[in-house]
Amino acid sequence: MLYYLFEYLEKQFQFPGASLFGYITFRAAFAIILSLLISTIYGKRIIKYLQKKQVGETIRDLGLEGQQQKAGTPTMGGLIIILATLIPVVLLAKLENIYIILLLITTIWMGTIGFIDDYIKKFKKDKEGLKGRFKVLGQIGLGIIVGSTLYFHPDVTIKEELPQNEQAQVVVVNNTVQTKQFKEEEKSTKTTIPFLKSNEFDYADLITWVNPVLAQYAWVIFILITIFIITAVSNGANLTDGIDGLAAGTSAIIVLTLGIFAWVSGNIIFSDYLNIMYIPRVEEITIYIAAFVGALIGFLWYNTYPAQVFMGDTGSLTIGGIIAVIAIAVRKEWLIPVLCGIFLAENLSVVMQVSYFKYTKKKYGEGRRIFKMSPLHHHYQKSGYHESKIVTRFWIVGILLAIISIVTLKIR
Repeated sequence: MLYYLFEYLEKQFQFPGASLFGYITFRAAFAIILSLLISTIYGKRIIKYLQKKQVGETIRDLGLEGQQQKAGTPTMGGLIIILATLIPVVLLAKLENIYIILLLITTIWMGTIGFIDDYIKKFKKDKEGLKGRFKVLGQIGLGIIVGSTLYFHPDVTIKEELPQNEQAQVVVVNNTVQTKQFKEEEKSTKTTIPFLKSNEFDYADLITWVNPVLAQYAWVIFILITIFIITAVSNGANLTDGIDGLAAGTSAIIVLTLGIFAWVSGNIIFSDYLNIMYIPRVEEITIYIAAFVGALIGFLWYNTYPAQVFMGDTGSLTIGGIIAVIAIAVRKEWLIPVLCGIFLAENLSVVMQVSYFKYTKKKYGEGRRIFKMSPLHHHYQKSGYHESKIVTRFWIVGILLAIISIVTLKIR
């Protein structure tokens, strides 16, 4: 809203300072400050409201130290993250941008699924919450919407360099004017594979090797991959939300890194300099990411040990869905195993634990465990580590993984 207001003021009245809202960097800085203020100032009011409504966490006795002290702590705090993200985005982003529209849909969609799950747990007194199959159906539904939009929408394009002696475009690289050859914007199912020199991969190649005619069905492959990524990352974020500050802090690191990728991928100068795929209009995601990071950091003010509020599935499912959609939009989804390594480890620890337990029970008549408890962070709690130390060390690992992900821009 403010973006359109100041754009009008600049065009009609040359209002002083109105042109600042045309810059991504200014709006991103404004967004992160605004979301941080909303989440910290109004977050306290939301926590008090949740306490008044007695939306407290019910703790299962898992034999973990300090566990029972958390009983009654307000949950559904993901509402703080959602509101502190949406308000700055609506005020500062270009709302007609297809990537912003998709992220708004993702936030509301996954937030609603998480909210229903938390609501059933707290108000219907059903510890299981929303049935797993309905969560998966919701994730599949979002995957179909996101995948179809990214494949078919005319504004989702890439722009590549042309051979010499074709239409030229002037760009400035290292203060030097250079003439570059760029194609017109085109639809493409290409993505980026890290660590490879020829790092572009076309999903259509997964079926066209059989018969080139099958290229017309590449949308099926793309949508299936989108569904898998959204489901995997949102479940990974959900599993990571087990101790104070872990999911929010880890997610802030991941999203901030994706913000760097979004900014350089949507900037014709930096994408050319770094020799990465140029994606027109994707730079607007930077505004959304800035607001999201501010919301996560503001939420951490109340979620660090000892937590005054938990995000619940309202927050964790939303976080995972947003991260997945951003990664797919900036065509860096193949970096998810590295960048979201914490989520991956948490997911794998559960899969390994359950699979090994069932295998050994069938073979030996007694189930055995790989970890003392899963997800992984509970294993370290059982090993005697304080949860603050576990969270801090997971953050350090997350920062290391983020640095490795950023380095892939040059190491190929």
